[in-house]
Amino acid sequence: QVLLAESGGGLVQPGDSLRLACAASGHTFSIYDMAWFRQALGKEREFVAAVGWSGGNPRYGDSVKGRFTISRDNFMNTGHLQMNRLKPEDTAVYYCAARTRPSGLRDDYDYWGQGTQVTVSS
Repeated sequence: QVLLAESGGGLVQPGDSLRLACAASGHTFSIYDMAWFRQALGKEREFVAAVGWSGGNPRYGDSVKGRFTISRDNFMNTGHLQMNRLKPEDTAVYYCAARTRPSGLRDDYDYWGQGTQVTVSS
C-alpha cells in the first residue's frame, strides 16, 4: 500500500515555472517506478514523465521533453516534477503515480494521488 499526495500546482503565466512535489507514504520502500501524468479538461490522461528507482533513466512525453524534469528522493520519499517554460497547453490536473512491481509499461501504475491543478494562462 502506497499513498501519494501532490502539491505545488497553481496559476502561472506562459513561460513561467512550477515545481510539483509528490509525497509518498506507506510501503515506499517497495516503489519501483514513479511517474507523472496529466489530464486536461475534456481530454484523456497523458503521460508526462517517469523515473525508476535509480533515477538514472528518466522518460518524458514528447510534449514536455526539454522543458520538464522528473526526480525522486528515495530517502525523503518524495518525487518532484520541475516544469519550465510552461505553455497554455500544459494546463491540466497533474497526478503522481507509483507502482510496486517491476514493469516496463508506460501507463501501468497502481497508486495515484488526488492531483494538483496547473493552470497556464495570460
